[in-house]
Amino acid sequence: MIKVRAEFYSRLKEIVGASTLELSVPENATVADLFAHLQETYPQLQDFERSTLFGIGVDFVDRNHKLNDGDTVAIMPPVQGG
Repeated sequence: MIKVRAEFYSRLKEIVGASTLELSVPENATVADLFAHLQETYPQLQDFERSTLFGIGVDFVDRNHKLNDGDTVAIMPPVQGG
């Protein structure tokens, strides 16, 4: 198992009830695996299945990105203009 930190923004933070969570995931887990795990715990996240953006460091990553121990994954709804 590896440890990662998930950071939530905007509406996703409200759904989870926290701005960050520390999680353990299996080695070789991907961003998609992490999000699927979160959807099991917080079913309302399924409403954002197609539109959620993920970032690690300063880069956006796709769902197939392999997680590394200590990664911080930013989980964001799509940016909306105002």
